[in-house]
Amino acid sequence: MTRHDNRPALARRSFLALAAGAVLSVSACSPQVQSAAGVEPAGTLPSGKPAAGTELKIAARSSQLQLDGSGLVKELPFTVSEWPNLSAGPDIIQGFRAKSIDLATNAGIPPIQAHAIDVPAKIVAVQVRRHPLYTFATAPGSSVTGADDFRGKKIAFSQGQAQGVVVLRALKEAGLKNSDVELVALPSTQFLTALQSKQVDVAPLGEPTLTKYLDQYAKDGARGVRTKVVDLLTVLWAPNEVLNDPEKAKAVRSFVPLWARGQVWAWENQDEWIDRYYVKDQGVSAEDGRRIVDSLHAPRFPESWDEAVDWEQETADLLAEGGFVPKQKASELFDRRFERLAAEAVAAEYREGS
Repeated sequence: MTRHDNRPALARRSFLALAAGAVLSVSACSPQVQSAAGVEPAGTLPSGKPAAGTELKIAARSSQLQLDGSGLVKELPFTVSEWPNLSAGPDIIQGFRAKSIDLATNAGIPPIQAHAIDVPAKIVAVQVRRHPLYTFATAPGSSVTGADDFRGKKIAFSQGQAQGVVVLRALKEAGLKNSDVELVALPSTQFLTALQSKQVDVAPLGEPTLTKYLDQYAKDGARGVRTKVVDLLTVLWAPNEVLNDPEKAKAVRSFVPLWARGQVWAWENQDEWIDRYYVKDQGVSAEDGRRIVDSLHAPRFPESWDEAVDWEQETADLLAEGGFVPKQKASELFDRRFERLAAEAVAAEYREGS
């Protein structure tokens, strides 16, 4: 077996699988008419309250809980008709294509993947995180104790999600090439099963999934391997078709500040957030919830998106170098009409200056 030859094959299979899953029939569309979904949002961002009856379907579970817990939900000037409990990038992309999701929160990777398969969508809000979010969990009994031990190992890899780029960055940081390991294409929802069954040696996990896994398997030799790899961005993003609808664009505009304020509320009301999210929603103990929150840092919202654009470009280039997506311009992923809304909605201590 030659791992160098396996990697491009994995890239093509994973990329085509996602593309195939997201494709919708366009046979009814006239080739002479460009759909609203394909039109680039432009002009002045609509202001004011959206018209009565305006609805959005928002995939942002933590935001839902934050707005409910803080009472900010009462400030929404539109109706959230559904809160789809989806978070994986490929699921969100398919939701955009199916028009079952109007707005979602993700890491910075799904917008790159969507752009690569011609799903028109834009980032409308940005949060930055300068500390590692993911830890590499090992299979029970694995000999891996650091990133240097990744050579020759099977690593769970989801190219359309943050975890995939965390893997690529960790390999680069360790001086390894993609061909030095075996990247096993899996959605992140299957990482736990793959670890438990030893289908993979290593998989990147975030909290509280990491804590749940180690609570069960640390006794069998599973461990967490930490790196310095940072997944810088959390974003809100929406399909172009939503942003080209004036009333829905107003709704998105009104949601962005509440999204930011909800995260600040969770930070400033940690005991309530631990109980509401980690204990009641995620099923971890209050003690583990406290430990997880104590490892986090205050949310930060940049006044300028220049760094975010540069980060997305670096990430897109890394994916393109690995053969996972075509080359692209990261600047095309952002709708900068929304640029300052999140930062202006929070106190100065939660902002990053331009």
